Amino acid sequence: MSTPTDITATDRYVSFCGIECDQQADALMAHLEACLTRPEASAQWRRYFEQKLAQKRTMGHDHLFFIGAQMNTLYEFFESLDDEEGQQRLWRIEQECC
Repeated sequence: MSTPTDITATDRYVSFCGIECDQQADALMAHLEACLTRPEASAQWRRYFEQKLAQKRTMGHDHLFFIGAQMNTLYEFFESLDDEEGQQRLWRIEQECC
């Protein structure tokens, strides 16, 4: 995975102003849901994320909390699909929002 170089204008350690973390998280979750319907996404991954998303709803966690809690698993899932877009979105959220 190559790392984007355009994330220099904002610094989460100074302020979250100008960083659209909720919108980025919403977009990543939509991407995740689309990836789970792809034929190459294994049934094991589908079951795993169905369970975790059900827990998310039960506990009332937002998308950003879910992504932070599942960061390594999401990387592994996107890597298993060779999904560069998913990896890039996740990396950006990790750098800017977590």
